[in-house]
Amino acid sequence: MASVLVLNGPNLNLLGTREPGIYGAQTLKDVEALCQETAASLGHAADCRQSNHEGQLIDWIHEAGERQKSGDLIGAVFNAGAYTHTSVALHDAIKGTGLRVIEVHISNVHAREPFRHHSYLSPAAAGIVVGFGTDGYRLAIEGLHRLHTAA
Repeated sequence: MASVLVLNGPNLNLLGTREPGIYGAQTLKDVEALCQETAASLGHAADCRQSNHEGQLIDWIHEAGERQKSGDLIGAVFNAGAYTHTSVALHDAIKGTGLRVIEVHISNVHAREPFRHHSYLSPAAAGIVVGFGTDGYRLAIEGLHRLHTAA
């Protein structure tokens, strides 16, 4: 059974308490349960990870690229948090490994502060899900599954 990697970046461990008017009341644990249920319904396992450290996320992307090449992984759903708007290094890791990534944002970043309108990840992503709350993770996993089965 091939897995789906679900990566969450900085401050996503604060879901449920951080600005609930923007990010909702669901916790990261709730999001991970949603991802595991969605992946299982499609015949996959979900490997959920969160880090506040850019280098750790890069290491996981490198590992995931190898797992995808071996057929153990169909790709990744990635909410990079604020690193979306600042990290060329994450962009380069995705491009360099060939990892199939669906970029996810809980809020509609285009309706927020101007600095959130630019993503360094989008040009490297196979797709983007923005503004559907935590349900965006479900949509992203379903989209990743469709891309994988179409390949």
